[in-house]
Amino acid sequence: MTLFTEDRNVAERKLSAILAADVVGFSRLMGENEERTLKTLTTCRDIIASHVLEHRGRVFGSAGDSVIAEFSSPVEAVRCAVAFQNTLRDRNSSVAEDKRMMFRVGINLGDVIAEEDNLYGDGVNVAARLEAIAEPGGICISGTTYDHIKNKLTLEYGELGEQVLKNIAEPVAAFSVRLDREVSEQLVQGNGRPVGAVDVRPTVRRAIAVLPFENMSGDPEQEYFSDGISEDIISVISRYHWLSVIARNSSFVYKGKAVDVREVARDLEVDYVLEGSVRKAGSRVRITAQLIEAESGGHLWTERYDRDLDDIFALQDEITETIAASIEPELARSERQRARRKTADNMDAWDLFQQAQWQMYQFSEENVASAISLYQQAIDLDGEFAPAQAGISVAYLVQVISNFSDEPKSRIEAALHHGERAVVLDDQDPFCRYALGRACAFSFQPAKAERELKRAIDLNPSYAQAYHGLAQSYLMTGDGDWEVSLQLLNDAIRLSPSDPLLWAFEQMKGGVLLNLERDDESMEWYQKAAGHPNAGFWAFLGLAACHSLKGEQAEAKAELARALEMNPGLSKAYFDETYPDAMSRFKNALVSAGLK
Repeated sequence: MTLFTEDRNVAERKLSAILAADVVGFSRLMGENEERTLKTLTTCRDIIASHVLEHRGRVFGSAGDSVIAEFSSPVEAVRCAVAFQNTLRDRNSSVAEDKRMMFRVGINLGDVIAEEDNLYGDGVNVAARLEAIAEPGGICISGTTYDHIKNKLTLEYGELGEQVLKNIAEPVAAFSVRLDREVSEQLVQGNGRPVGAVDVRPTVRRAIAVLPFENMSGDPEQEYFSDGISEDIISVISRYHWLSVIARNSSFVYKGKAVDVREVARDLEVDYVLEGSVRKAGSRVRITAQLIEAESGGHLWTERYDRDLDDIFALQDEITETIAASIEPELARSERQRARRKTADNMDAWDLFQQAQWQMYQFSEENVASAISLYQQAIDLDGEFAPAQAGISVAYLVQVISNFSDEPKSRIEAALHHGERAVVLDDQDPFCRYALGRACAFSFQPAKAERELKRAIDLNPSYAQAYHGLAQSYLMTGDGDWEVSLQLLNDAIRLSPSDPLLWAFEQMKGGVLLNLERDDESMEWYQKAAGHPNAGFWAFLGLAACHSLKGEQAEAKAELARALEMNPGLSKAYFDETYPDAMSRFKNALVSAGLK
C-alpha cells in the first residue's frame, strides 16, 4: 500500500505503428568530441522530425540520441524510415567523416498504452528491441508490420527469422528492409542474419526460493498465517526484475520437512534461500527470518520480529513488506561481492552491472567514473539490458549531486537519455522508472519526475530509494507538501534500515526539516547522517547550515571545512547553477558560514 493515492483514468489502449531510432556508436562519438556530436545530432534529428511530420506521424520521445515516433499506419512509418535513412546516407556522403552520423531503426505495429503524451507497453518495447538488431543505417521491422506492408510498398525484405526479445513473452518474427541493391547485398547473409550483428551473451537473472515459514505455535489453525507470510513474500519480491523467484508450488513441496538448505538450492537451481518460522503465544507473535547464500550455506541476514496480534491481516502486510524491503539490499550487496570475485574474461552484462553497482556505492569521484565505464561495457555487451541503462543514468546524476563534473548540464542530459532508454526497454522495472524520475527532477520537469517516481513505488511499494527520490524531487523543485516529504523519508528509513544510502535518507530528512524551520530536529537528523562511516559531504553541509542558523559560526565553519575537505570544489556557484530557490535557506546559511 503506497503513501499516496491519485485518481487514475482508465488507460487508453490503441493499435499504433511505432518507429524507434538510435544513433550508432553515440557514446564513442560523445567521447571523441561532445560539442560536435551534439551539433550533428541536432541536425540529424531535424531531418528525421521533418520526415515524420511529412508522413503524418508524431515524435513522442527524443531523449539523448533516440527518436521515437508514432504513426497511425505502418505503411507511413516504413516510408518515413526509408526516406530519412536515404536522406541521412546522402548527407553523410557529402560531409566530412567526423560530421557523419548513422541511425538504426526498428518498427513495430502493436498495442500501446497512452499516458498523457507518452506511449508505453510491448508495442513500444518491441520496436526498441528490433532497433537494437538493425544494421547501422538499416531498418528492422516486426512480422506484424511486414504483414501489413508487404503488398503495398515496392521494397525488398530480408527474413531474419524468429527473434527472442528480452521481456517479450513470445518470439517476434523480424525482417530487414533492403534500401537498395548495394545495401541489400551487404545487409543480409545467406541465413538471413544481419551482417555484423553482435552475438550477445544472455544476461542471466539470479534466483531465490522462499520456503514455507514453519508454524511453531503447536496450533494447526495457525498454518494459514505462516503460509500467508511466505506466499506474500513470494508475491512482493517477484517485483524485483533482477531476481527470479521460484513459484509457490515448487517451494511449498518442502513444507513440513526437515531439509538441508544447500540441497534445496541444488534441487531448485537457486542462488539464495529465505526461510523462517512463526511462533504464537497468547496475543503475541514472534516471526524470525533468515536469508541464506546457497553455495556456502552462510547467513547473509537474519532478523526477529515481535508483534501484538491486534490486527492479524495488517500484521501480515507489515511483516511481509518489512522482510521484503530488508532482504533486497542484502541480496544486492551479495551480488556485488560475487561479481567482484569474477575475472574480466568471465563476466556477462549482469556481472559488469553488479561491479558497477559496487563502485557506485563507494561514492568517490574515481569510483563513480569507474562505475560509468562498467555500465557502458554492460550496455555494449547487451544493448537490451535495461538495469545498465538505469544504472548509468543514476551515475551521471551522482556526478552532478557530488560536484564531480564541470559540465553538469551535459551529465543531466545524458542521465535523461539513459533513463528514457531504460523505460523503453522495460517500463515495468521500478529501478528504470526511478532513474528516469530522478533525471526528470534534475531537468526541472517536476510533474514528470513525480509521475515516474510514483510509478516506481506503485511497481514496488517496498522500494525505499524511490521514496527518497520522490522526497528529493520535491525538495529540489519546491513542489509538494513538506509534511508529505517527511512521511516519504520516514517510509524509506523504515523500509530499509540497512540500506547503503541510509545516511542520504537521514540527511535529506534533515533538509526537509530545515525547510520547515524545525532547526533542532534538523540538526539531530544531520548528526545521525554524519555518524555513518560512509556519510557524504552533504551531511556535514547540513550541520554547517544548522549551526549557522543558530548563530554558532565557529561550529558552522568547522563543519563546512569538513565538507570542503571531502569535496574541495564546492562553491556558491555550484549551488546556484544546480539547485533551485527552494533550497535558498540552506544555501544562504552556508554562505553565512563562509562558503564562497
